[in-house]
Parts: sequence; structure tokens; C-alpha cells
Amino acid sequence: MENILSLARKVAEEAEVFLVSSKETPVGFEANRLKMLETRETISVSLRIVKDGRIGFSSTTRLDDPQALVDMAVESAQFGALARFTLPAAQCYPQIEVYDPEVEGIAIEDMVEIGDSLIARVRGHTPELVCGGGVTRSVGMVNILNSRGGEASYRKSFFAIGIEGTLIRDTDMLFVGEMDSSCHPIREFKPLADSVIRQLEMAKHPASLSSGRLPVLLTPKGVRSAFFAPLALAFNGKTALEGASPLVGREGQLLFDERLSLWDDATIDYCPASRPCDDEGVPSQRTSLIEKGVVTNFLYDLQTAAMAGSRSTGSANRARGGMPTPSVSALVVEEGDSTFEEMVRDMKEGLVIEMLIGAEQGNVLGGEFSGNILLGYKVENGEIVGRVKDTMVSGNIYDTLKELVAIGREAKWVGNSLRTPALYLSRLAVASKG
Repeated sequence: MENILSLARKVAEEAEVFLVSSKETPVGFEANRLKMLETRETISVSLRIVKDGRIGFSSTTRLDDPQALVDMAVESAQFGALARFTLPAAQCYPQIEVYDPEVEGIAIEDMVEIGDSLIARVRGHTPELVCGGGVTRSVGMVNILNSRGGEASYRKSFFAIGIEGTLIRDTDMLFVGEMDSSCHPIREFKPLADSVIRQLEMAKHPASLSSGRLPVLLTPKGVRSAFFAPLALAFNGKTALEGASPLVGREGQLLFDERLSLWDDATIDYCPASRPCDDEGVPSQRTSLIEKGVVTNFLYDLQTAAMAGSRSTGSANRARGGMPTPSVSALVVEEGDSTFEEMVRDMKEGLVIEMLIGAEQGNVLGGEFSGNILLGYKVENGEIVGRVKDTMVSGNIYDTLKELVAIGREAKWVGNSLRTPALYLSRLAVASKG
């Protein structure tokens, strides 16, 4: 990295080298059996420069020709965007735990046993269920070095378990599933199995539903499938600068339910989305996005922050070592005070939605979502009575989140980048063939 930086400084006003390496071992299952087992090692290095005021960029997986990397960055700078940022100097970073050496110590045989046992426990409840999924461990290293003396380096571990099940009876297809991830090893698979079994139990009986506008209770997975993409885009600083976010110019305004608070947080210990600094070497932080219904901030990297007359929120991300761009780390929705059972009991007729499919196909920038219910249940007189089929829901997050009926008191991680409780919505448009 020092050699690349030294060569780049001879031809550019500013330079930054980003190197990431990882070793990943995925164990995959298909049709109830072990399907795939391999170990992959990857390494890539990226160079970003500022030459004659413009940004140049290049990347490679080869480390034996640093001059070629510099030459490509210089050539691309001729057509690059004007640089508005200044690279960060040397600084202190928060102490955030994202590495557990025990992850590397988990034997592949143990990973196979975890997957087999998870599938066996679920199929012990429903033998005809066809299951797939996987157990993955990985360890990575991130290194950043720039011409202003900025330097960052950290190691990160990751472990994940997931299961998906399909049950086919005549023309009926039922999909269930659950996953968990951490920077720690996950040896206890029973909570995942029990969650899938609960889904199977609630889906045992079919239920018909009338079309119209009905109250809807989104479980944490339902919240992700309906709201994550529109919210992540709306608070993206690049989207805001382009004028595409509906929230542009509305900071300080009450646009959501007063009980709703949302923030982005890359400082949570052992969360897979956490890190001591972003991919430009800016210290990680917790950034408020909605405070009691009021829009407070956008997420910026160095370039977008400078263009907006703001400062970076430590939100730069490099997908596969590419150019930095602002993105969420981990969105966190503040918990409310209602239990899941209390919210269900409040419904005379309504829906509980676990999973939507296709909800991100609409006008996501406008906050619209519309999707088929992959897994959902009808509520009748305060009780879940069965699974709904051939049903769609649609709405707009800016209308829906203005007036919530209730917010659940128990939050849950969904994937690596969202922690949320259940949300009880007053009304959504429901279209059902039933």
C-alpha cells in the first residue's frame, strides 16, 4: 500500500489506497441435504486520486503491478468528477468490537452439523417440508491509507445461519424461513428452528380475506420487506443532492408519527454492519434520521457532504472495492410499548405480514410499495385464524408512517442492517382473490 501511495503522490494532489481481503467458507444445503462446501479467498486494492481537481479511480485484484494501477487512475481522472472533498488526516477511531477469533475456530464439520440439525428439527415438525439454507463463516481485513496521513486498519469476523422451507400440497405452495448473523459464532440453532415451526403452525389453516383497506401488523421481517428500501434511499445523501428524495428541504419538519424514531448506527459491538470507520477513514457514529417524527439528517460520504455544505456522517461504503458512495450501515427503529399479542387482539379484521415479495418494484423513490404476501395471516376478532393466499398489499410509507396505531416493544435484527420492532399500521390497500 505504501508503494502504491508513494507512486500516486508523484502525479496527483491527493491519493488514497483501499485494500480489503477476506476468507469465506459457505456451507450450503439444498433439498434437505448438504449441497456445497468451499472456501474462497479474495483480495482487492483500489486507488482514488485527485489530479488537476478531478477524481481518478482504479482497482485490481493483482498486487504485483502498482504502476499500472496508478496509470489507470491518472487516465480516468481526465473524465472524473470535480473533487469537492479533502481526505481525512490521522485521527482516533472509536473502539468497536467487530472481530471474534472463535469464528475462525469453528470447524467445517461443526458447520455441517449445525445445518443438518437445524433442518432435522424443523422437518421433525413437518416431514414433507423441503429445506435449503446455509451456514457461513468469514474473516476479513480492511486497510486504508491516504496522502494526508490518514490510516485505518481493522479485522472483522462474520457468522450466519439461514434456513428456507417450501411445502407443496396440490397447487398450494407455502414458504417459510429464518436467519441470524453476528460477528460471534452462532452455535444455538434452536431459536431459528422454533421460529420456522411457529410460522408453520400459524399457516396450518387457510383463511379467506376481503379486498379493501384493512389494518396491518408488520412483523420485523415484514417491516424490512416493505419499508427498508424506500427509507434507505430517502435518507441517502446522494439521492438528496439529486433532488430525488421526497425529504429534500424538509429537515426539521414533523413528517412521521411522533412516536417514530430512526437512526443509523455503525457503532454497535459485534453487529455485522458495524466498523470503527467508514470506507474513507471517517470515524463511525450514530446518526439520527428521524427524531420523534421529525426529519433530522441525511447520510453522507466526503464528496456528497462537501457538495451539500455539510460534513460526512461516516457513511461511505465501497461495494466490492468500488468508488465510495453513501449508504446505511444499520438502521435502528426505536421500540414502542405494545406487545405483539396486544396488537393482534386490537384487530377485528386485519392482516399480519411476515414476508412480502416484489415490494421494491414500484416507485421506491416516491415511497411507494406494492407486493404479494409471501407469508401472512388473517386476524379475526383478535386472533390469528389462518394463512392468506393470492393477496397483495400496497401503500406509501410517507402516508403509512404518519399515523401508526402502535409500535412493538420487542425489536429484532432482520438481516445485517435493520433492527426493528413490529409496526401496527392503521390501513393498507388489500387486494385478494379470496
